[in-house]
Amino acid sequence: MDLKKLNAFGGGSAIIQYTPPMCYELAGERLEFAMDDGFDFILNFTDHEKLEWSWAGEAPKTADYMCLKADDTTYLLSYELADVTPRVNHTWVIDKENMLVTRLLSRIGTNPKYPYLMKTDYVFGAIREEGKEVGVYPRHGFTSDIIGNVVQWAYASEMATVHVYYCTDFYRITYPRDPSFSEEAKKMNDMFATILKDIPSSDEPTKYIKIKEGMYLFSLTEANGEKLLGANMGFRSNTMCFLQNFKRVYQMGRTFGTSTTPNGDTKTHAMIGAYGKIVEERDDALNKMLSDPNPYLID
Repeated sequence: MDLKKLNAFGGGSAIIQYTPPMCYELAGERLEFAMDDGFDFILNFTDHEKLEWSWAGEAPKTADYMCLKADDTTYLLSYELADVTPRVNHTWVIDKENMLVTRLLSRIGTNPKYPYLMKTDYVFGAIREEGKEVGVYPRHGFTSDIIGNVVQWAYASEMATVHVYYCTDFYRITYPRDPSFSEEAKKMNDMFATILKDIPSSDEPTKYIKIKEGMYLFSLTEANGEKLLGANMGFRSNTMCFLQNFKRVYQMGRTFGTSTTPNGDTKTHAMIGAYGKIVEERDDALNKMLSDPNPYLID
């Protein structure tokens, strides 16, 4: 019997195969956030699929949400604003261990020259607790902790990427040549490698945020690929963020943007997961990716 016939995730090459089950624990909760930008925020989880969101003092609006857990007390939450054009996404890291939050607000269509280009703003804050005053610190924050590391992430049984975290504002990506992968998976890796040969490098802008010891939020935007390749890239300036648990070496994430297909543009908004392997034995090519200057920046 060919066991691959039982695989419902594209033969093991689909990016969603290792996504964990959605988390519904927040259903019925109402959370108030004191945000550092001065605009406090409220999330009211009406059930396991819908929530109401609002800035303090404004009428709430409804959205469908998706939620994953990175550990026993940390949640990655994502929802797209309903009936808003151009599209907008709110993504939250809700850290109940430290009663802190981080918000990513991602918008499409803010750049008239590149209408697919994604813009993401980051705001930190704290979860209000009854009877307690919210202090101005501590907070989640930008970090360089994981710079200098290389990690291979497997999103499916036959799909993996290698992330090179070489500086605080950018990362690089490559693809493993795993001999156990199917011919289909190898062809897909070769396809992506061929696309990347048409641009100076795979560098894309990133942010690294420390959530707690051993846990980081890694956020990237496919910007250089969008500007140079456009529809040929396939993924039109998607923004992806990953809540990475390095104590267990796995990550869960959210992708938001647009994909260009032969049938036209497709809206992208999905949760994904991956198991990791920290790459300690690096060949010359990986060492070069760690040390080469960024060709998109002036030397």
